[in-house]
Amino acid sequence: MNERLTKVKTDSTRFWTSRTKNQKGALIGTLVAIIALAGALTYFSTRTTMVPLFTELSSSEVGKIAEVLTAQGVTYEIAPGGTNILVPEEQVDALTVSLASQGYPETGGINNSFFTTNAGFGMTDNEFNVIKKAATETEISNLIKMVDGVKDAKVLISMPEEGLFVASANEESSVAVMLTTEAGYKFSDEQIKTLYSLISKSIPNLSTENIEISNQFAEYFDLNSAESNGNSIGTVEGQMQVKKTIERDLQRQVQEMLATLMGDDKVVVSVTTDIDFKQENREENLVTAVDEENMSGIEISAQRITETYSGNAGAVAEGTPEAGNVTDNFTDYAEGTTGNGDYERVEETINNDVNRIRREIQESPYKIRNLGIQVMVEPPKPDDATSLSENVRGDIEQILATIVRTTIDQEAAGSLTEEDINNKIVVSVQPFYGKDVVDDNTKPVIPWWVWVVGGILVAAIALLVFFILRSRKRKQQEEELEILERQQELIDVEDISEEKETEATVRRKQLEKMAKEKPEDFAKLLRSWIAED
Repeated sequence: MNERLTKVKTDSTRFWTSRTKNQKGALIGTLVAIIALAGALTYFSTRTTMVPLFTELSSSEVGKIAEVLTAQGVTYEIAPGGTNILVPEEQVDALTVSLASQGYPETGGINNSFFTTNAGFGMTDNEFNVIKKAATETEISNLIKMVDGVKDAKVLISMPEEGLFVASANEESSVAVMLTTEAGYKFSDEQIKTLYSLISKSIPNLSTENIEISNQFAEYFDLNSAESNGNSIGTVEGQMQVKKTIERDLQRQVQEMLATLMGDDKVVVSVTTDIDFKQENREENLVTAVDEENMSGIEISAQRITETYSGNAGAVAEGTPEAGNVTDNFTDYAEGTTGNGDYERVEETINNDVNRIRREIQESPYKIRNLGIQVMVEPPKPDDATSLSENVRGDIEQILATIVRTTIDQEAAGSLTEEDINNKIVVSVQPFYGKDVVDDNTKPVIPWWVWVVGGILVAAIALLVFFILRSRKRKQQEEELEILERQQELIDVEDISEEKETEATVRRKQLEKMAKEKPEDFAKLLRSWIAED
């Protein structure tokens, strides 16, 4: 067995040493590729994809579900924040059904289904009222959660106690709602009206004045502001809200446009506006010519009279028509000398009409009188401001100039020059030193299989180097032994004269052999001979 292993090792060593550097590199590269492929196949075939089972749970409910999954032997993960549970993708459907049959996730409230399962004759009126109130709160909360932007809702109903007297029935119910909204989400006026309508219609005799709705950021949702819409501009709060809305919309528009060009984290935009809230209502009665070029109207009626006369008369009618009034048909004739006379009179009467325009103009509730846009851009190479070309900067300024020109009120924008518009735009190119340091220093997480494959490769390379060095050392020793044997063969020259084997020569050879192989025993033998003599 040892001889076979030695032969295999010797053949492998000879095969390796007989290869060229290119062949050795190709063999090592093939070995590394095979190991890497095996590691990748192992990782992807054994990898488990984790998907959310439940999201937005309370910490206590996450703990309960985790205990159930542990008891069932299911692998799970709790996402950062402690509100989401992740399970293997192939088990998510089965686990959802299994946990639902056990009553998970628990909503923490009582809904109307309680009365169909737990109602009985032993329930008192007080218990019924408490459960009814809790069920109503839960159902209203579920209705509110269906509105976009609402992640969770807590509802608290305060209802007056029913008294024996009529006077005690004047008290009204009230509802307080605390919403958990998505970050940055802005509710529209229609959504606010919907929330108030859902709550008021769910409780009898509940007016919208007794409903209070706010979110986790202490923002109050007022129904009056949502219903008044444009009328709220008459108040300072309404004007400030309109100003913020306009600036926010313009900022988002410019941010999205420039982020597409430069990148999300390469642009910061700030917008300031000057808005005129002065309202004007006026009436205009205008009269204009139909044909403005010739300043003439349209003919609606015409009358033409032509008279001619010829003959003898004692006096000839002389004179010219009186000038000045076109509509005066009287002609002054003077008495002349006797003789023959004739005349012709032409009369033309035309009635023209003009355009009569009546306008009732109600101006916009506000006008953007002035606008300023400030943009900070980080160059592609943060440390080199010249890496942002002038063409790109010119394009950004042109885009901002167009936005300014089309946003400002047209009466004010018509008198603006290019220099005035450029004064309303600021584009600053510089590195952003205020970025989140955590994002820049985030270290990439190396998967565990990379370490495993790397360890296997290092071990394989180490073993390969060990065998190569060992084979080289052994080969060197064998070469040295061959050289010594050759030198010994040259030194050991056979005697020409063959000596006959006698007893003395045999003893002499034995003594020489003993002196070479066992010098200590040979020395003892000599000492004994000397002592005997």
